[in-house]
Amino acid sequence: MATGEHYFTSRPGSEAKLHALSVRLAGRDLELTTAAGIFSPDHVDIGTAVLLDDAPQVPATGDLLDLGCGWGPIALTLALHAPDATVWAVDVNERALDVVRRNAASLGLRNINAVLPGDVPESVAFRAIWSNPPIRIGKAQLHDLLNRWLPRLDVGADAWLVVQRNLGSDSLQRWLAAELADDFEVTRAWSSKGFRVLNVHRGGAAAARDDA
Repeated sequence: MATGEHYFTSRPGSEAKLHALSVRLAGRDLELTTAAGIFSPDHVDIGTAVLLDDAPQVPATGDLLDLGCGWGPIALTLALHAPDATVWAVDVNERALDVVRRNAASLGLRNINAVLPGDVPESVAFRAIWSNPPIRIGKAQLHDLLNRWLPRLDVGADAWLVVQRNLGSDSLQRWLAAELADDFEVTRAWSSKGFRVLNVHRGGAAAARDDA
């Protein structure tokens, strides 16, 4: 990466250096494409692997969000498990989005929309959000990011966020519990290899019935 450049740079100035990547996702051995200047370009990073290895069943239909998609391990997994769902792979890094599109095309997956944050219609509510959020963008920016997307969970839906313990997973859990509306519940789902997976569940069905 160029000096001062990060994986959350919108348009990396470094050479892309597209190259092959062999990985196993959704129980399948895959040959994919990756590039320089994006998050964890040469492998599935440990945090994402912790999320993918033990995450619950993917909703079969509806809109699913991979927030901070990188080259697409989460988005591709969601799309492979739920071919009838619509997967939104969202990132600010345009090179990462291009790589996700290449990988989706190579696998024949037509249910992935790899887009910038502003390209997701405001009317979309998510049946699930899976994310290895970009902790290193800074606390204020991370809070803004989660405040933007988590309230878009549908009623009864869940978000699964994997966060490294020594990068503030416990304090993030407390902040989410205090910040989100009363119909959200935030719990620690499991821990592994120095990471926590936080579950954000949106309730509200009972309140909806009371208003009927």
